[in-house]
Amino acid sequence: MADVPVDGIGEVADRLFDAIQRGDSAAVEAMWADDVLVWHSGDRRDNDRGRALRVIFWFIDHTTQRRYEILDRRMFGDGFVQQHVLHATGTNGNTIAMRVCIVIIVRADGLISRIDEYFDPADMAPLLGDTPE
Repeated sequence: MADVPVDGIGEVADRLFDAIQRGDSAAVEAMWADDVLVWHSGDRRDNDRGRALRVIFWFIDHTTQRRYEILDRRMFGDGFVQQHVLHATGTNGNTIAMRVCIVIIVRADGLISRIDEYFDPADMAPLLGDTPE
């Protein structure tokens, strides 16, 4: 796979996390290749685009605030790895501060083709309930 210029990869990363913070589902969807594959900790297999988008749409729909505290970001030939703390407030009033490591592959056309996201799924539990904890 052809390398993407580092500034291009950084710009894709910035746009992706900014779109999620703003709750812009359409912008996130537009950044993903049609054949994107997404894996999360706890998944038994890769998720296709439709399933992965349903997950991110659920997250956006069930949170009122989202903020990424970026701890580190490293570029490589056709992608980047980032460590961050995802701070979010659920529609139920609960909050999370979830430590995440994510590896993203970016195609030469700037679309995201692969996402591997490592986190403790239990950290999402406060967002699942109907009432504040």
